[in-house]
Amino acid sequence: MVAPNAFGANSKSRTVTRLPLQPSVTFRLDTTERVPPLFDILPMPATQQILGLRFFDGNIDEAIEFIFRHGGFLVAPSGTCFARLRRDPAYREAMTHADLAIPDSGAMVLLWRILRGRKIRRISGLKYFQHLSARLFADKTRSVLWVLPNETAREKTARWLSANHFQFADVDLYVAPRYDATVEDRELLAKIDTRRPWHIVIGIGSGPQEKLGHFFRDHLSYRPAIHCIGAALGFLTGDQIAIPDWADRFYLGWLLRLFAQPRIFAPRLLRALELPWLIIKYGEKLPSLKRE
Repeated sequence: MVAPNAFGANSKSRTVTRLPLQPSVTFRLDTTERVPPLFDILPMPATQQILGLRFFDGNIDEAIEFIFRHGGFLVAPSGTCFARLRRDPAYREAMTHADLAIPDSGAMVLLWRILRGRKIRRISGLKYFQHLSARLFADKTRSVLWVLPNETAREKTARWLSANHFQFADVDLYVAPRYDATVEDRELLAKIDTRRPWHIVIGIGSGPQEKLGHFFRDHLSYRPAIHCIGAALGFLTGDQIAIPDWADRFYLGWLLRLFAQPRIFAPRLLRALELPWLIIKYGEKLPSLKRE
């Protein structure tokens, strides 16, 4: 504010020219138009729709770059998971609302080519997680929460992280409870909102992990990258049987797991027998829910 005598002793003799007053103009931000957040304006990746799911159609590093920048939750359904789309409404909801799905199933990739005459590049969950962990280890400033199925998996994950010189705290390794059909872990949700890790790696098995990732994505106050990668974490930590590169390349990982744990994987593989019929009947469309 200028004082009345700011011009000095001679200010009374000076002529001051006053400009005519202009009508005031008020600028108002129109909040009726939603300004899209950053992840809404990033270019979407190339995809193909198979059985109602939008599968990423590119290379591994492009998928990782997208989920790093976009956030949200990524899924990698195996061939035994598609039948569940018809029987589990909560799983169906999670899968159809995933931010990115990678074509992990070699059976789906082959059947899509044979029965529909279309190609899609396979990205195995194991290869995805190998590339993801290499990037996380290279960028040591990023915080990660690891959601694990049991205490044994927790101990092996801790040893694996230490061997790779990746810093972590005990609270970064979370042993999940056995979830019901509806998966809502509000205790863990509150902890994540407090610690705000950049990445959440969920390796508790197909079904619950996708529902948990969906729950986190929709209820957290921020948008981390959530990787639902199933047994891929166990392949590297030693909690699951190791899958050699050649077996993964030739879509034979399932066979090694069957030999290692036949009582667990034989019933799962029986569900995969529905996959050819599903692709023939539904193609790109989401299969209808099976009536009880």
